[in-house]
Amino acid sequence: MKKLFANRVLNNDTSDLDEIFKNSANPENISFAGGFPDIQLFPDDDLKQAYRDAIDADGQAIFQYASTAGPLALRQKLATRMQTHADVTASADEIMLTQGGQQAIDLVAKLLLNRGDSMVVEGPTYMGALAAFDTYEPTYYEVPVNKNGMDIKVLQQTLQAHPEIKLIYTVPDFHNPTGTTLSAKRRQAMVALANQYDVIILEDSPYRDLRYSGKSIPAIKHYDTEGRVIFISSFSKILSPALRTGWLVADPQLMTELIGLKSAIDVQSPNITLAAINSYLDHHDIDAHIATINQAYRIKRDAMLAALDKYFPKNITYTRPNGGFFIWVTLPQGTDAKTLLTDVVLPQAHVAYVPSACQFASRQVKNAFRLNFTSLDPETITRGIQQLGELLQPSPVQQTTTAAWVPHFN
Repeated sequence: MKKLFANRVLNNDTSDLDEIFKNSANPENISFAGGFPDIQLFPDDDLKQAYRDAIDADGQAIFQYASTAGPLALRQKLATRMQTHADVTASADEIMLTQGGQQAIDLVAKLLLNRGDSMVVEGPTYMGALAAFDTYEPTYYEVPVNKNGMDIKVLQQTLQAHPEIKLIYTVPDFHNPTGTTLSAKRRQAMVALANQYDVIILEDSPYRDLRYSGKSIPAIKHYDTEGRVIFISSFSKILSPALRTGWLVADPQLMTELIGLKSAIDVQSPNITLAAINSYLDHHDIDAHIATINQAYRIKRDAMLAALDKYFPKNITYTRPNGGFFIWVTLPQGTDAKTLLTDVVLPQAHVAYVPSACQFASRQVKNAFRLNFTSLDPETITRGIQQLGELLQPSPVQQTTTAAWVPHFN
């Protein structure tokens, strides 16, 4: 059968990642691998009532086909939220509801990328976005991420060297996977470069509301002067992933084409779910709910950082995010985090993480991994990091010599 498959399928190998998540699902393991919200924090009773209220209010019409863009009332609420929470002025007509943020990424890729077209991604970046982009077989250019987000000097050099680049993909707020945040100065500079080199920016910001310390920064879209920035966010991290509801903000010329593409794929997102979300927003304070989950996630983040400080060797570094879901750990050069995971960490420490290679378009950076802190309780987080840290300690011989670092395997 494989001879019938398109190249986009044959060239998109996710078997390594599938194996990692299969192993991390083992109940004997403590998994820091999945980017999951805390199941205990879902407002399940409120969502149940929201579905009932929506069906009662709309009657039989709720079961009919509806607008591809999504209900006007919900888009108006999101337009207001974009103004108050992202400093972005947008009308309801510039907003479209999507099947999670993932569909929004795919729609933008479908809009812009022919096979071989050039685009910029962060190194590392969200592996789900790479999976979506890989389908369109682009040429990737990686720009590194540091403590202030994407390195704008390297971005400028890359755009200068490759003027054919069409798209910049970035996760600016509590970056997946590093947890870093793009500074306001760099956001403005990125827009200026996009204007100069005739490039579209895809701003993927599902973690924006999940800030645990520091001050909010306007979205990149706030600085957009030529309609080049497409903003994506989602209810997955702030309400429930099972809703599979995200939204996309784009200027009219782009939005017209994106609505056409979505209509060709699935006609519309589920009307019942969108109506229920609209009802939830009518009758509940989502910002109060976000404040509750932020308080819980702050405690979890602090527990993981405290455990990393206490149990990890000093030659291993890690980020200290102000929000989001993730901490990025960097091992000494020459260490393969995937081999370490499969051969040693899972069988001996019973801990799972996501190795770095699958989070780079190049798949070449191997000495790092991503940790998620939101899905587990603080006690389990501390125990898992302790088990991992004890395994990563240098051997006694290396503590007294200048030999290359190798973790102490039992």
